Amino acid sequence: MKEIKILYLYPDMLELYGDYGNIQVLKYRIESRGFSAIIDRYSIGDDAPDFCSYDIVFAGGGADNEQSILAEDLIKYKDNIKEAIQNGVFFLLICGAYQLFGKYYKDVDGNIIPGLEIFDYYTEANPDRKKRCIGNIVVEAELENFKTKVIGFENHGGQTFDISNPFGKVLFGNGNKFGDLEEGFFEKNVIATYLHGPLLSKNPELADYIIEYCLDRKYDEAVVLEPLNDDFENLCREQLLERFLPNTN
Repeated sequence: MKEIKILYLYPDMLELYGDYGNIQVLKYRIESRGFSAIIDRYSIGDDAPDFCSYDIVFAGGGADNEQSILAEDLIKYKDNIKEAIQNGVFFLLICGAYQLFGKYYKDVDGNIIPGLEIFDYYTEANPDRKKRCIGNIVVEAELENFKTKVIGFENHGGQTFDISNPFGKVLFGNGNKFGDLEEGFFEKNVIATYLHGPLLSKNPELADYIIEYCLDRKYDEAVVLEPLNDDFENLCREQLLERFLPNTN
């Protein structure tokens, strides 16, 4: 049986706004096709994981305090993480995790939380704690072979700069900064984004893009996933898109 191995980083600390739902969606959509989903969890104090041995690495969002604590632990695996990304392991990074993979995060008090420096972007919190990018968001993302509208929920005070390759174009909401036209960061095997919700429950096409990528990479086959019944999800998407982007669909 074909299998996909998933590493869920810091589930006890990075789990804002339903981010764990992304793991549940991946598991359901993998197993519904007759494949096996193996999910390992890593938190501070656990045995060191080998990131290269996984197909997907997932990390969700967390507050400034959690990021400060986790940055000290995650830095131990910087070289292994770089190697995994170079080898094609898929990384899905939400909000706080997105920020930690950049150069640094500067909190509202001016304290610098060093990032992994895997990518060249950096994040600085808005000095006014009451001003946050918060609310529903729609992003037009161009993946390998298709475009799709990605729906989510953002809630971040951090403003991210120097994005070389955004995840998508903002159609509704803020994005990487207040009023930005771009959201997130994207490479073939990395999606880093502020979208909570959870992200994949509202965007089944995106979940299947990740699954198909992993199967193709692991088994060197032109995998075509069996369609699932996404009528309910698509109906919800239609309603949300009509609400956020009236008369554009």
